[in-house]
Parts: sequence; C-alpha cells; structure tokens
Amino acid sequence: MKPVNITAYTDDASQIEAIKAFMKALKIKFELTKEKSPYDPAFVEKVLDSKQQAENGQVTRVKKEDLKAFLKL
Repeated sequence: MKPVNITAYTDDASQIEAIKAFMKALKIKFELTKEKSPYDPAFVEKVLDSKQQAENGQVTRVKKEDLKAFLKL
C-alpha cells in the first residue's frame, strides 16, 4: 500500500466528519494531521499578549515630534 497526501480545505467540523465516514466506508486507512504553523510558538504567544495589551489600553502613545527622542535616535 502506497501512501498518498490529500489536502482538504473544509469549512467546518461536519465536513471533516463526512470525509472520515467516507474513508471508513471505503475501508481506507487514514490519519488526520493539522498543518504546522511556520511560526515559533513562543513568538506567537508574545504577539497575542501584545495584542491583548493593546486592546486593554496598555499602550505608550508618542507624538510624531517626540519620536526620535523616544527611539533614542
């Protein structure tokens, strides 16, 4: 038996269940895998934390004329 990679772009869980039922009905062995993110999980966590801080108003606002001093340029 030779493995074949098939990618299915589903809209919801019911479609995944239908595909699984179809494969089982045809007695085809299969395994489900989730696509791995190209991003480091620690980096993703930092981005999500920063987004939450911004939503909570925990930001620093800098006027355009003060930007160079803020960035120490």
